[in-house]
Amino acid sequence: MKILLASSEVHPFSKTGGLADMVGALGKALAGAGHEAAIVTPLYRGIREKFPELRREDWHFNILLGEEWVQGGLWSTVLDGGLKIYFVEQPDFFDRAGIYHEKNISYPDNDQRFIFFSKCVVHLARYLPWRPDLVHVHDWQVGLVPILMQQQKSEGWGNPPATCLTIHNLAYQGVFGPEAFTLTNLPRDFFTLEGAEFYGGLNCLKAGIAFVDTITTVSPRYAREITTEEFGCGLDGLLRKRRDRLFGILNGVDYNDWNTTNNPNLFKPFSVTSIAGKKINKRELQKFVGLPVNESTPLFGTITRLAEQKGVDIQLGALAEMLTSNIQFVLLGSGSPDFEKGYQTLARRFPDKVAVRIGYDEKLAHRIEAACDFYLMPSAFEPCGLNQMYSLRYGALPIVRATGGLDDSVIDFVQDAKRANGIKFHEYSNQALAKAIRKALAIYGQPELFRRYQRNAMKADFSWEQTLGEYVRVYELAGNCQIHAM
Repeated sequence: MKILLASSEVHPFSKTGGLADMVGALGKALAGAGHEAAIVTPLYRGIREKFPELRREDWHFNILLGEEWVQGGLWSTVLDGGLKIYFVEQPDFFDRAGIYHEKNISYPDNDQRFIFFSKCVVHLARYLPWRPDLVHVHDWQVGLVPILMQQQKSEGWGNPPATCLTIHNLAYQGVFGPEAFTLTNLPRDFFTLEGAEFYGGLNCLKAGIAFVDTITTVSPRYAREITTEEFGCGLDGLLRKRRDRLFGILNGVDYNDWNTTNNPNLFKPFSVTSIAGKKINKRELQKFVGLPVNESTPLFGTITRLAEQKGVDIQLGALAEMLTSNIQFVLLGSGSPDFEKGYQTLARRFPDKVAVRIGYDEKLAHRIEAACDFYLMPSAFEPCGLNQMYSLRYGALPIVRATGGLDDSVIDFVQDAKRANGIKFHEYSNQALAKAIRKALAIYGQPELFRRYQRNAMKADFSWEQTLGEYVRVYELAGNCQIHAM
């Protein structure tokens, strides 16, 4: 198939979270399987300097936003394996310090920025010489693509590609005031309760859900959860209506990047059959972050956005209780100033037990996963999550709340004693998480049992080869749905 993927971020060029990892890995997997795949994403500040192999395409965008014409350019590069990445250039919109916000304040013109980007995606889908069979869009930033393609079809685009939308996190929907709809230049017929309108405003993700051919989420459980009032974020009714087009596909992991044997980010390689190197990674990380070097002290870690969704509030409470035990904890993350301050205060209170690094550092992320004995991920909700999968491969047993993709990817002793590779808890509370940490300490205190958990974890396989077939089937269904709808 010929597939064009569209995303507001793509690893290794831009990243704020798992969206970038997933889109980059899916694109590489599609190309590796023989499909003609390409990704389109914005050209953010610093990309050209970091990747000098980018080349300017002979392509010019002239996009109407409301009553204003906005110009843009196009750059590209080809990755090993044949995956082409297109970058939409528009300096006023994308040459900024952040992708979506600065200092935790969203850019006030995000509606203009991503409506422009969505229109550029549609323009490419229509005029690229290789004409994609399907356009796969990711999250609200390109949620308007299916509705914009529908309009162009009515204006003479005879056979547009089929469309697929992946919801990575339903909590982020791209909701703007009603004036934002004028930027789409769509007929008012689309601004209805059944379309893009949401409590009087424009909802970009809702528009995508309403008009796309097929919808996926990043785990089977999350696909079920978002059709309920509890997790549906106001869109559960529409999602129930489109349930026959909704599929949950667990994310894959790019083990070329996330591996323990050939990884320049690690202090020392190790594997499931040669675990000694993991102890070296632990000692070196303890030195690196300024914790006492003690191989026998259980080390817990978290790499996360500091937001309530990630359970960092109950984690603070549980750690305040459990740090009286003989444990260490290291955090890498950023987000809410209140949470940043809370974890920094915890580090000052327990200087020999807690290390906190505010920000994001790819190399340090790998080192934390490789060094830790346990990985904490107590999310209030989690569409899929990738760090628990990374931690499994790195032999850091995940401690997770049983929700979304966390429930789909981690096996608890209660589920399967022989295959157990982590610890789950259910109630969203400090006490439930503290109890799970105490279970971890009990497992750690039995070296043979801990080693069995670790072996099970490192053997878990979430490679894209297993996931790719499910996406191709959804793509084929999208094409069939489109044919029947015409």
